[in-house]
Order: sequence, then structure tokens, then C-alpha cells
Amino acid sequence: MGRLLDRYIHRKVLERWRKAARDADDAPASDLRQQRDEARKLRSHLDMLLHMAEGRLTRPLIGSEQFPKPLGTDWSWRPDLWRGPLIRPGVASVPRKAVLDRQVTLFHDCKLSEIGMRQIRNTRDSDLAAFALTVEVFGFAGSFLSLSVELPPEAAQGLSKQHLMRVDLLLEAEHALEVFGRLNIQHGPNSDQVLRKLDLSAPSIAIDFDLAHLPLNERRIEKIWLDLIFENPGMNRVVLRDLTFCRHHRADL
Repeated sequence: MGRLLDRYIHRKVLERWRKAARDADDAPASDLRQQRDEARKLRSHLDMLLHMAEGRLTRPLIGSEQFPKPLGTDWSWRPDLWRGPLIRPGVASVPRKAVLDRQVTLFHDCKLSEIGMRQIRNTRDSDLAAFALTVEVFGFAGSFLSLSVELPPEAAQGLSKQHLMRVDLLLEAEHALEVFGRLNIQHGPNSDQVLRKLDLSAPSIAIDFDLAHLPLNERRIEKIWLDLIFENPGMNRVVLRDLTFCRHHRADL
């Protein structure tokens, strides 16, 4: 009974506003003023409902941490930028150090600053991450452009040289370019790196950083971060649809 009553009221409300819109040209100014004020109040509530509904119902869902992981994974993570909306979704004329959030920072040394970056919503059926990051570069006369992602402290807890650190990316570029991934590990006063070139022949990229040959002091690991280094990025647009990390043990030989 309640749902039937709700539908009846909803139909009457729609008819009222449909008639008001149809008769607006000839309505007295006093009636039109009152209808305008009521419509503005109603629109604010409708806009809020639409915003909340689109955020919750658009796929993939905000906050999703679902992604494939290798057998033996003991830690995995998708950075916040790819999981939920940022307070400041973009930066134009990016300075030499541009912090998007507490985990992601863009660095470059180009004086032109003809660089923009923005968080966008993923909406494709194949997307697993709720959001993506776009980096647009026009004139570029610098020597480097890199995106730095700092991993949370949990990534270092229990980390050993028997681990592989896997990074999975979904990357699209308007024009061909070279991209390198560099995993950095700070342990005590020292810092070690593993550098890998990304194979961009397919949008989906998986890299395993092997820690076996690093002179790590496993008890003093303090900080881990990834640098994505873009070579000759001028006049290009890069979309990083997803970025995930996981830590798994090397298979026994």
C-alpha cells in the first residue's frame, strides 16, 4: 500500500512541475517567483542524490581493492588515487614538485611547466580501479619527468630478499614512449634500487622486482617507493588506468 501511495504522490508532483514549466511564460510574477524558489530548493536535493547515486552505482565501485594476485602473496595494495576521489582532482601548469595526495607526487625539471595532471573516473567494463590518472605534456625541454608513489609502512614489515615485489599497471599513451620503473628501498642510511624497463606492447603490464641481489639490511627497512620515469614525454597524453602492488615469495627451486 505504501509503495502505491508513493508512486501516486510522485506522479502528482511530476504533473505539477510539468504544468508549471509549461505555463511559465504566462504565469504572474509573484507565482513565478515562488515556483523558482521552490524549484531551487528541490534541485539542490536532487543534485545531491544524483551525485551520491552516481558515485555508488557507477562501476567499478569506489574503494575497490580487487585485482589478480600471484600465488603466495602476503601483502597487496592499490594506492588511494586509484580507489577514491581526491580533494583536489587535478593540477594545471604543474610545478617541479606537484603533490596530488600523500602517496603520489610528480617531479620534473622543465622550465616551461606545460604539464597537466588530473584524476578521472574509470567507467569501462574492463576496469577494476575506480579512478585513473592522466598526465598531459605539451612542450617539454627538461631532462626528466617521473611519477613517484610511496608505499605504506606495511609493505616493509617482514620484507626479505626472498620476496618479489610485483607492480601491475594499466597504461595508455597517445604516442609511443619509453617508461622505466624504479623500485627504491631505504634501509638505515643506505638506499638501493632496482630498475626495469616497461614493455608497452600491451596496455596491461606486470613487473617483478627481484630483491635477491640487493645488499638489504632487512631489519632496518624504513621506506619503499616506486618511480615511473617517462622518457621524452613531450606532446603526449598518458592515462594510468590502474596501479597495484603485491609482495610474494619466490618459488622454491
